[in-house]
Amino acid sequence: MAKTRVQKQEAVAELADKIRRMKAAAFASISGFTMKDADNLRIKGREAGVDILVTKKTLLKLAAKEAGLEAIDPSTFEGSLLSAFAYNDEVSAAKLLSGLAKEREFVKILGGVLEGNMVAADEVAKLAALPSKTQLLAQLVGSLNAPVSGFVNVLSGNLRGLVTVLKAVQEKKV
Repeated sequence: MAKTRVQKQEAVAELADKIRRMKAAAFASISGFTMKDADNLRIKGREAGVDILVTKKTLLKLAAKEAGLEAIDPSTFEGSLLSAFAYNDEVSAAKLLSGLAKEREFVKILGGVLEGNMVAADEVAKLAALPSKTQLLAQLVGSLNAPVSGFVNVLSGNLRGLVTVLKAVQEKKV
């Protein structure tokens, strides 16, 4: 059953809201996509803070225009369009769709949106290769902690040496 004009306007308004709130988006062609695949992807998306939608290209273009992102032009994409909108960080949508593309040969990354600009499929793949925000923060904390840990190990090395010498003296006297 075809959607009415009011339903399409509501869909455009909802998409425009998602586009305004997103940090990044990724788009993929999904011919041969099953409901089971969609459900699994939505579950993974919820965990990563990513909304997954199958969208009509014309509605996406209208929503992008309404949201003030004229750069989004889905008319250049081929096939059915799967949209992933990331709200937490810039790489999660790209990671999610790249992971799906590796699992399923029928999924093809078409492009994405980063900082309000369209990016090509190869740039989406590069984004997917980047570590997530939490991983980067963990690496930063590890880097900041390394000098302190080294200093503690140097100081405890002297104490360990003293304990070893005292134990050797004690064993020699016994």
